Amino acid sequence: MDGARYPPPSTASEAMSEVCSKVLSMDSDPDEWFDEGDMPPVDIPLSVLMAAAAEQPDELDDVLDLTQTMMQFVAQRYSAIDGMRRRAVDEATAFSVDLASVAFRSVRLELAAALRVSEYVAEAMLVHAEALVHRYPEVWHSLHAGRIDDDKSHVLVAGLDEIGAEAAALLLPEALDAAENLQIGPFRRMLRRLIETHRASTLEERHEQALEQRRVVLETLGDGMAWLGAHIPAVEAQAIHQRLTAMGKAITAAEGEERTLDQVRADVFGDLLIDGTTDHVPSEARGIRATVVVTVPALSLLEDEQPAGSEPAVVEGLGPIPHSKARELCGGAREWMRVLTHPETGAVLSFGRDRYRPPKVLRDIVRWRAGRCMGPGCGMPAERCEIDHSIAWEDGGSTELANLHPLRLSHESAGDRARLRRVYA
Repeated sequence: MDGARYPPPSTASEAMSEVCSKVLSMDSDPDEWFDEGDMPPVDIPLSVLMAAAAEQPDELDDVLDLTQTMMQFVAQRYSAIDGMRRRAVDEATAFSVDLASVAFRSVRLELAAALRVSEYVAEAMLVHAEALVHRYPEVWHSLHAGRIDDDKSHVLVAGLDEIGAEAAALLLPEALDAAENLQIGPFRRMLRRLIETHRASTLEERHEQALEQRRVVLETLGDGMAWLGAHIPAVEAQAIHQRLTAMGKAITAAEGEERTLDQVRADVFGDLLIDGTTDHVPSEARGIRATVVVTVPALSLLEDEQPAGSEPAVVEGLGPIPHSKARELCGGAREWMRVLTHPETGAVLSFGRDRYRPPKVLRDIVRWRAGRCMGPGCGMPAERCEIDHSIAWEDGGSTELANLHPLRLSHESAGDRARLRRVYA
């Protein structure tokens, strides 16, 4: 290789420019691109070329930049909307305080007409704008910076409004950090847990009031279909869904079964409610019971009421539950796996090992620890995932708690494992 004719590139971008310029200057006939002995350098390290590619414009960067710009516009629009409301109200109240509501209705109507939305939607925009600009400016700044989106801002404001100004100020930093770093599904659950933990002292009373509203609702649709919904305690709802899922998995695993898991769950749901038995269900799915994980501060079980300042009991995938319900579940019901924790440190004291064969205990701990699929951006509940090795078994990975995680079946590839090692290392 002639070092004078082909000096080594000093930078990655220089290497890429050199290769591109040679190709672009060539004639259309590949056989005539080079004279004999005049081949271009082939000793450019692959790492240099890869670095050069990384320096080129990235479509993902464009998407992120545009998304951030969109959120800036959304935040600025809320500022403008609140400015409309504030100026109208200020001008009206200069004459009479009683005119404030009239001014608000006038702005609402004007905004609805201009944006071609209902007055209900316009009012929601005005209320949310006021909350962001005046009560939660930190949320507005996060939205303007593109760290959260509009959906998360609505979830955050609605949640904080439930607990009053003083409590909201205490929870806002942790809640906003979660909003900026979590997908909206996990963030919504985390915020709900924060709020319910703060309001644990009133959870029992609020649950009793909500329990009075339990009901079953039928909504008729087209094409001979309908929605059937039940407003029932969350613990029982979780158990029902878990049992349907477990039975569905057993059925879909059978050879020749063509129905999806969702379709099988719906069919089993109807069979159980209409016939009251599992006679129509394949034998491999009969007798399956639900397993719901309940995490309870151990010492709280000694008290008849929720101890002041203590963490509430939590059902995996749902959030806090009333103290009386936790005591009932820990009384020995077969459907519940009890996870007892130290009331101060949160360390696990008991995992109900007597209910599980040793191999299953490890899988249960892994699912309980993670809560969700560990695939980046995936929010599938851990109980619906397979247990996979972070470092694949064939690559020398060991079967131990530190090397296991729940992973959705569609993520189980070498590439996904590699990404997980980078993200969660």
